[in-house]
Amino acid sequence: LLLTFLIGCGLAFNSPAWQASVGDMVPRSELPSAVALTSMGFNIARSIGPAIGGAIVAAVGAAAAFAVNALCYVPLIAVLASWRKPSTPNALPRETLGVAVAAGVRYVAMSPRIGTVLVRAAAFCVGAGGLVALMPLIAKELIGGGPLTYGLLLGAFGAGAVTGAAGNARLRAVFSTEAMVRWSTIAFAIAAAVAAVSTYLLVTMAMLFIAGAGWLLALSTFNVAVQMSAPRWVVARALSIYQMAAFGGLAAGSWLWGAVATNESITVALLASAVVLIACMLLGRWLPLAQAGELNLDPLNWKEPSTEVPIVARSGPIVVTIEYLIRDEDVPEFLRAMNERRRIRRRDGARNWRLLRDLADPRVWIERYETPTWVDYVRHNRRMTQHDAVVPQRLRALHCGPDGPRVRRMIERESVARREPRETLIDPTRYS
Repeated sequence: LLLTFLIGCGLAFNSPAWQASVGDMVPRSELPSAVALTSMGFNIARSIGPAIGGAIVAAVGAAAAFAVNALCYVPLIAVLASWRKPSTPNALPRETLGVAVAAGVRYVAMSPRIGTVLVRAAAFCVGAGGLVALMPLIAKELIGGGPLTYGLLLGAFGAGAVTGAAGNARLRAVFSTEAMVRWSTIAFAIAAAVAAVSTYLLVTMAMLFIAGAGWLLALSTFNVAVQMSAPRWVVARALSIYQMAAFGGLAAGSWLWGAVATNESITVALLASAVVLIACMLLGRWLPLAQAGELNLDPLNWKEPSTEVPIVARSGPIVVTIEYLIRDEDVPEFLRAMNERRRIRRRDGARNWRLLRDLADPRVWIERYETPTWVDYVRHNRRMTQHDAVVPQRLRALHCGPDGPRVRRMIERESVARREPRETLIDPTRYS
């Protein structure tokens, strides 16, 4: 159990970093195809791996199979050790683990596009979990086969996934992101429903082939949607949360449909999972997926301002105020822009964001926020993207002052100086 737990931990650390590294190797425009090819390689390995492992177990034994599996990682480790990621200059210190995790969770929580992907992926995996989890029982109970039958079904599922990956680029050129997920979900639902009532091996294999293609197209589309909605600094963290949602849904679905199969029947469980998949497809009417590639997530060319007061990276807390002059007729538009500004500020690490209005001069509005230290202030601004720049442009256009909005950067200080500790009198004869 301990070794299995450690393997799971290794996969949890490896998978998001592995998928995020794809974006470091290919241009952004080629990311969807690269993700599909990565998934195709995984599914090819998943299709032929069990067969090879089974042959080794039959010929030599289980210990030899595990030994060969471990040795297969040696070439991979060698390739990773020789790979040199293009370095980008970054003068900022690394975040601690806890701060980095919190930043990733905060970014995902305050990014509506990514949140939509998480909900849709979790819902899809709950429904798809029925066919995936009950595949051994389909082979045994519905078809009346054994391990060979299960291997054929698993191979058909993997072959469908490979075929889906091969046609992914062509399909993406025709269908939108939402349409890709919609039709993939429908295909998977039909496959699950037919497999529920089929007792013929070839028919069930054909359905699993279709399900495998739908599975890969849906999950690769979700994956690409997350990567195209997150800047590079947070993409691995966003992918880890996406995988937690997707595979959490798969685990929940596996348990749910297993319980239904135990209490009712395999057929009822598969038909019910197909109904859930159709409901997940209809969910797209209220939570549609945005088209991938619409956002320009390149960082802004923000330069660190100079200060008259000497500060270091850990100086703080830093308080920033930005003063605007807004006409009365522009206030509704200003508030709408500020609502988006608030989301971006908080998403990128600002604290205690406030919007204030001057009681003496109602044209004066002040945006106020804080960061714990100066380096957090710099990091906060460097995380803003070209897409985010639209909001400050709107605010500057609404500002009616002779100059631009006035920015003040201040460091918080105590109003009362700390008292010196009182001198303690010691009796020199006490210890004599």
